[in-house]
Amino acid sequence: MEKDLRTTIKEIIRGHLKKKIGKVFGQCLTAVGWVGGTLPELYEKDGMVEVSMADVADGGFVVGAALMKSKPIYVIRYQGFNWYNCPMIVNYACKSKEIWKTPCPIFVRGIAMEGGIGPVAGSSHHSLYYRMPGIKIVSPMTPKEYKSIYNSFLKDDSVYYVSEHRGSYPNKNELPNILINKPDLVIFAISITRFEASKAFEILKKQKIRISLINLLWIKPLKISNGIIKNLKSSKFGGLVLDDDYVDGISKSIANDLNLKSNKMVYTLGLKNKTAGTGKNLDNLPPNSKEIVRFVKKIIKDK
Repeated sequence: MEKDLRTTIKEIIRGHLKKKIGKVFGQCLTAVGWVGGTLPELYEKDGMVEVSMADVADGGFVVGAALMKSKPIYVIRYQGFNWYNCPMIVNYACKSKEIWKTPCPIFVRGIAMEGGIGPVAGSSHHSLYYRMPGIKIVSPMTPKEYKSIYNSFLKDDSVYYVSEHRGSYPNKNELPNILINKPDLVIFAISITRFEASKAFEILKKQKIRISLINLLWIKPLKISNGIIKNLKSSKFGGLVLDDDYVDGISKSIANDLNLKSNKMVYTLGLKNKTAGTGKNLDNLPPNSKEIVRFVKKIIKDK
């Protein structure tokens, strides 16, 4: 029986603790729900460390653990909390290897969700880490992807920022790239937008609009094959980067990189430039399939 992403993460965490590779740190880890069901029912004696509600200090505790030649996992339940949790990670852990030749490897689980949770906690904020040296950023949405990222971390001594999304936890399926010969447009999708991009692909296909769909797993360093760049070069209208972070960050940077490599115009679509509230009419949600379809058709029309 195929396992969903939630179960996969839970098993990885259990093995990490049982093999004493490192402790798991975070707030309210053992509370009702066990962080969306992604944690095993283990406690402090097993290495599950409940940190204080002083968000700014907690990153320092994890950095200290990493300097003790362990590989801690740091669970940030809402990606918006990175604004408080990341200072010690980006200013010490990410720089320690370069400055002092002392690696400080941390597996940071940044968990996104949105919808009715207000102006601070919601959405993805992986762009916060993007500009800093010494970090690797990934966004796994499938069981095999998550396993591959974790195994890469075990062999590495870098800080990994793992941009998760609660909406992906029930997923059991892999998300392969779809390369169409001489497409009209190439979509590059990050995080939860990958699922809506798949829906948009099917809608556009029925409308005879030829789309290649690329799932971005490795964000920093950006890993895109020469074959995909060649496909973008052959496109009629260029590319589109989708993100569930604000576009003034990773998505524009990736779009620029793709533009320089392909000499094609690459557009961006992500969160609207507004602050989310707590009501449904005040949400700021990642682009859905209908919005993606409209944006693609607008690109084609304007050309």
